[in-house]
Amino acid sequence: MAAAGPKIGHNQRRIAVGENVMRRIIIVAAALLLLAGCATLQNKNTQRDETLDGYAAALRWGDFQSAWDYVDPVVREAHPLTPQQKALYNTVRVAEYTASGPTATGEDSIRQTAQISLIVKASQRVYSVLDHQTWRWDAKAKHWWLESGLPDISPQQ
Repeated sequence: MAAAGPKIGHNQRRIAVGENVMRRIIIVAAALLLLAGCATLQNKNTQRDETLDGYAAALRWGDFQSAWDYVDPVVREAHPLTPQQKALYNTVRVAEYTASGPTATGEDSIRQTAQISLIVKASQRVYSVLDHQTWRWDAKAKHWWLESGLPDISPQQ
């Protein structure tokens, strides 16, 4: 009779099976954590796109009050709109709003530049301004805020 290899005892098989199960649990847990991280990033990016689109829509419709709601509350409190600014916003109509894609400037901040064409209601004169926007992700509120404020729409001479 040929010599048999070393016998694996019943307890050793249990340990081997337990190690395999534990390995699988660790792999599944790691995969779930990775997917959760990806979902968070995807959610943040989706919210960024929705926020930028909403802000652009508010400006395109000339709804500066709704656009003001996108401005960081800290900035709104520190620099409230003056009656002169509100009056200026009421004298124009937005003809066009074109934004370059956002560029990350940090993990939780982006910049984008928009060209805004405006029509003076009284004279129908058209002029354009550049709006250099800075946006910040608020992880606690899970919200993107405009830190640079509403665009300066003063006609440039």
